[in-house]
Amino acid sequence: MATRHCASVIHRIQTPKLINARGTFTPLGVSRSSPGVAAAAAAALSEFALLDDMQNAASAAIARMSGAEAGTVVHCTAAAITLAIAAIMAGTSPERTEALPDTSGMRHRVVLPATHTVDYGHPIKQAVRLAGATPVVVGTPERCGVGDLLAELAHRDTACLLMVSSRLVQGEGPDLTAAAAAAHAHGVPVVLDGAAQDFRVRQLLTTGADILLISAQKYLAAPTAGLLMGRADLITAVRAQEKGIGRGMKATKEAIAGVMTALAEREALDVSAWASAQARMVARFTARAERLPCLTAWSVPDPNGLPFTRAHIRVDPSRAGLNALELAAALRTGNPQVWVMEHRAEAGELVFELAALRDDEVDVILERLAACLE
Repeated sequence: MATRHCASVIHRIQTPKLINARGTFTPLGVSRSSPGVAAAAAAALSEFALLDDMQNAASAAIARMSGAEAGTVVHCTAAAITLAIAAIMAGTSPERTEALPDTSGMRHRVVLPATHTVDYGHPIKQAVRLAGATPVVVGTPERCGVGDLLAELAHRDTACLLMVSSRLVQGEGPDLTAAAAAAHAHGVPVVLDGAAQDFRVRQLLTTGADILLISAQKYLAAPTAGLLMGRADLITAVRAQEKGIGRGMKATKEAIAGVMTALAEREALDVSAWASAQARMVARFTARAERLPCLTAWSVPDPNGLPFTRAHIRVDPSRAGLNALELAAALRTGNPQVWVMEHRAEAGELVFELAALRDDEVDVILERLAACLE
């Protein structure tokens, strides 16, 4: 009954129906939780709980999944960036924790490659500033090498090096492992934001990152939460920030319950079989899209090594009577709405991420494409 009621709220607010082929995009609700994750979160809502005990259990689950020493759950990945930096600056000191965002007497400079100055809906530099820290951007959007970082890493007020692993990074950035080694040579800890990279946490931790951040609600499909994992002392310091600026960024009991269930489901997942199923879905989509007039279709692996491909189409505007942006708008304004990735639209391409979709929804997308091109 509760599930039907919740679904009716969304359907009452949102008409027409929405099909999300844009990926883990926050304005579209990011992801779909499994029935098990949804049930765990719902069950937690009707119970009291000792949140410290839940966080301890979550730490063990995150450590088991990642190989890190410890982990913790916060409100979201944007919060995780701010709290990781706050933890490095303040440690577990009650006085420093209470003082933030006033960083007087603290190392407060956060070195950030210019190629990693991403915008997730807000600038990553703002997530740094929310802790009271000062982002120090190094290099250019086209290039930042390890050598470019050295002078700032050596600065006496440098708190940490912040890097990003994402398809949103631009230009030629520093090698993550070499940059982490350079930071450690100067006694500077490393924070690595891998928001959508939950399939790659063990690989990313081999870079030498002291704290790795990932989103719990993207491909893990848990309730909204950010996961931090890495050195036990720094994770303890992150948890200490709940007595300061982290109070407004804390995780709820239902989020932690959902995260732990999502982690258990990921542990049980046959990733190879899942990836093969994803490849078959994309191949079927591209084969059928290729038969539509005015379209060329193909698949492209994820640039960061996530275990799935995305479908790309190129529209011929001289034959279709509309360009890629206009086709995306037509898909988005129809019934059902179909949202797609538009970052390649100026090159005449649209990108479809199908990983969270059912076969019947993929069929609807193809029908909508055909209708838009008639």
